Amino acid sequence: MNFADWEPIYQEILKHFGFDRSKDERSAKILAKLLNDRSLSTQRLRKLLHQKSIIVCGNALSLRSELESIDISGKIVIAANGATSTLLNHAILPDIVVTDLDGNMDDIISADRLGSIIVVHAHGDNVPAIKRYVPLLNHVIGSTQSTPLKNVHNFGGFTDGDRCVFMAHHFGAKSVTLLGFDFEDAGVNPTKKKKLQWAKRLIKMCEF
Repeated sequence: MNFADWEPIYQEILKHFGFDRSKDERSAKILAKLLNDRSLSTQRLRKLLHQKSIIVCGNALSLRSELESIDISGKIVIAANGATSTLLNHAILPDIVVTDLDGNMDDIISADRLGSIIVVHAHGDNVPAIKRYVPLLNHVIGSTQSTPLKNVHNFGGFTDGDRCVFMAHHFGAKSVTLLGFDFEDAGVNPTKKKKLQWAKRLIKMCEF
């Protein structure tokens, strides 16, 4: 999705949650500066995702049982943030981790060191995490939900889970299978519940 198409959706999200766009853009600029010329080329993502069958893993409790009932061989696995830990516990190294750095960072750093591409997302609330963890990562691509920069990209999407799907769609994936997604999770706080409803809505926008 190009930014001109994404921006009206982003503005609706900002209004719904009362977020400050300037904070998102400040965070993106900090990430861009930290990455400098260390950022991987997005061609790495294109090569991995184009015309491939993708499995996107969310962090719902169902992920564990779903992983045991599906054959992932020959497919590209994308972990949404905290799902990284469950995948590693099942001896599965995700090809890509999409994260705003509030998951289990020991596991995300381990995935990075084993070769996963880490797509680090900058938003208004995670500047301290960006400053702390980005220098520790080796295989990084930056992302933002606001105006893209030279080395911080916007593929569309809002939450970690739907950003995985938008990224796959952006790079021309053949198909996407979702594991570990529970859009109706009753055990989350009201803000998280609204984010899940946005994720559900946004994923429906990506047709495969």
